[in-house]
Amino acid sequence: MTRQLTPVDHLLSGAQGALRTVFAPAPAPGRPSPGVAESTHIEDDDDRRHVAGLMRINHAGEVAAQGLYQGQAATAELDDVRAAMEQAADEENDHLAWCEERLAELGSRPSVLNPLWYAGAYAIGAGAGLIGDRWSLGFVAETERQVVRHIDEHLGKLPESDARSRAILEQMKEDEQAHGNAALAAGGAELPAPVRGLMGAVSKLMTRGAYWF
Repeated sequence: MTRQLTPVDHLLSGAQGALRTVFAPAPAPGRPSPGVAESTHIEDDDDRRHVAGLMRINHAGEVAAQGLYQGQAATAELDDVRAAMEQAADEENDHLAWCEERLAELGSRPSVLNPLWYAGAYAIGAGAGLIGDRWSLGFVAETERQVVRHIDEHLGKLPESDARSRAILEQMKEDEQAHGNAALAAGGAELPAPVRGLMGAVSKLMTRGAYWF
């Protein structure tokens, strides 16, 4: 007999997920890093710091993605939607691990503001889930759409010699597009323009903060 999880159970699970995501090393990825077989030659220190800043942004974005999906899973109405959110969070773990590994290779570190990014995204995800599954899925689709735009910008800013970071970001872009398309196919609603604009403004704030800190 399967026990029905209570709101307290979901709260405790969310707290455990937050501690694991923000303070523990990323779980071992299910797929090897796409950049493992690629070469990288970054001799200029300014270029290295710039690439580290870009990868720190992407790592912070994956921390926020964990918060968003786990918050949505905690408040989802339907079991299949909750399962889809939890599966998406698991798949995003690969990205988290790849970015963390690349930051270490660059002699850098994740954003010190990651607890803030996670908490904010969790609150948004939980709120979206309370409004309803269609809107929750719509948040996923719009989030992934904006993430893909950021990745495209970063691909244009990488040094030509950094094939390793490029391979990681290209695979992440492909995965994010798939997650967004899946959310729309599952019945995600198109968000109103003011909400999309607010999400974009918050994303820019995180981008600027994570690049430096």
